[in-house]
Amino acid sequence: MKGRLRIRQWMIIGMLIVLLLPRLLFEVSDLLDRSIFASHLHARQQSGLTSAIHAVSETDARRWEEPQWQDSLQNIAKLSGFGIILLDAAGREIMHAGPTGAWDNATRQLSIIEQGEMRGQALFFVPERSSGLATVSAILATLIAIFFIGMKMGRVVIKPLEAMGAAARRIASGDLDFYLPESTVLEVADVRSAFQAMGSSLRESLTRQSELEEERRFFIQAIAHDLRSPLFTLRGFLLRLERGMYDNRDKAARYLSICSQKAEQLERLISDLFAYTKLESLEQTLRPEPLEASPFFAGIAEEFRPIANEKSIELSYIEEEPLEQVAFTGDSHLLRRALGNLIDNAVRHTPVGGRIELGWRKESERLVFTVEDTGPGIAEQDRMVVFEPFYRGDHSRNPAYGGAGLGLTIARRIVRAHNGELFVQNKSPSGGASFTGWIPL
Repeated sequence: MKGRLRIRQWMIIGMLIVLLLPRLLFEVSDLLDRSIFASHLHARQQSGLTSAIHAVSETDARRWEEPQWQDSLQNIAKLSGFGIILLDAAGREIMHAGPTGAWDNATRQLSIIEQGEMRGQALFFVPERSSGLATVSAILATLIAIFFIGMKMGRVVIKPLEAMGAAARRIASGDLDFYLPESTVLEVADVRSAFQAMGSSLRESLTRQSELEEERRFFIQAIAHDLRSPLFTLRGFLLRLERGMYDNRDKAARYLSICSQKAEQLERLISDLFAYTKLESLEQTLRPEPLEASPFFAGIAEEFRPIANEKSIELSYIEEEPLEQVAFTGDSHLLRRALGNLIDNAVRHTPVGGRIELGWRKESERLVFTVEDTGPGIAEQDRMVVFEPFYRGDHSRNPAYGGAGLGLTIARRIVRAHNGELFVQNKSPSGGASFTGWIPL
């Protein structure tokens, strides 16, 4: 706001410049012309005027009609640049010399009276001096003032407005990268600030829209990825029931219970897919509820143990003997999904006869959980990117083992949505991946 004037103030300043600058230069130039350039002319006029008055006053009025005397007086008037009119006693013109005007406008008037009678009159006309230098200076000052005001208005008004028009056309074409020159006119500066704020808001909106679109694509891919695991489990247990692969009704009932759980999980996944269109981030999908650590992790181990047993892999559940129940708050469904992805990843990369361990413990104000396997582990150069979307390591983690490369990414994002973190390392130099995560209690 500092140093900026309203457009009305600029107009007043411009009008004052146009009106006062030419007048000022005219007076200054006229003064210079009078004091320097025209001083000798003025002196000559005054000297000639004095001589003419002396000649007229000292000469008998009867001699005014003599041609020789008139020639002498006309020469004085011509050389000095003034006019003379001589009148007789009756007011008739006797002689006319030099530039004159109406009798009433005479500069000097001399009456000749002899013996109490009017003998004649002499009228002297000294022309008003016009300074060409002052006139030219005033014209130049006017042109300079107009040029200056036009240039100034072009810089502080027209140029910013043209830039805004060009920026509007660029915005219409989808280009939000524009520059607007500054202006000392308050109204134009306000419009410029509003225009830049609009551009910044549009850029932020497009960036946010791009992020939301990326988030939406990620979530859809995650849902599609997660549909595979429950469908596989559901199909497996239904196939066992269809073929009568159970020893007693209790085992059949357990299979049916697992199938029911997987059907509910599928329903939840599909519901999340539809609900995500109204959500902006994964954190907003959380449905926190109070949970107890021991039964929660034990239930996950029991849920995935049949899947591990199918591949002749032992899934062990390890927990510290708690002196008291450890409670925490979290989204049961999302946390099950995260741990399920870690176990599913371990099952896919653990050889037949291997071992997977799921454990948890309490550390200060954090709940720490681990998923370890006896597979080949993760190469050191891959540990930094193992949680990147669509990552699938080569050799021991090649595409033949299945997976779209989203399971670990989903797991970490779920843990981070709970204000926690998920890490990976190898149990030993010989291999064995160990995923360790924590969430606050």
